Amino acid sequence: MDCFATEKEIALSQLSSAESQLRGMKEKSSIQEKKIEELEARLASELAKSKSEAKKAKAEAEAIMAVYRADAKATQVQAREAAETAQTRAHWIAELAKCQSWRETLEEIHAQGFDLTEEIIKARERETDAGVLSSSSSDDDAESKSGSESGEDLDGEEAAPGENYEP
Repeated sequence: MDCFATEKEIALSQLSSAESQLRGMKEKSSIQEKKIEELEARLASELAKSKSEAKKAKAEAEAIMAVYRADAKATQVQAREAAETAQTRAHWIAELAKCQSWRETLEEIHAQGFDLTEEIIKARERETDAGVLSSSSSDDDAESKSGSESGEDLDGEEAAPGENYEP
């Protein structure tokens, strides 16, 4: 019986040791569960924060893209308008050259003794109109003036101040 009592005591002490180990494990498990819950909560918070920042960044990027698209469209419109303006200006420069050539031809014929004063005046008016339309700014005026502006009349005499051709 003593043997059984001893075995019983040994078994009870092993049981109490196992119970205390089990309690210790439960406590550790409980602490780990709390840590896991805290980490999950922190992770959820960080995830929500990251999602919010991502939405904000996406909205900012879309706004920037909208501005760039609008700028690109405005630039295309400006480029198209500039091309049209350049094309129109080139047309009028060509017209000016034609008018100058025609006037010079008439002046050469006039120099040979034919009276083409009226035709020359009309040619100068057309040349003036074409010169005005071909120039895009006042700086271009110097380039678009013809050689007949030297102050000489058709007969080679000095012209009166108001008679000079000026586009």
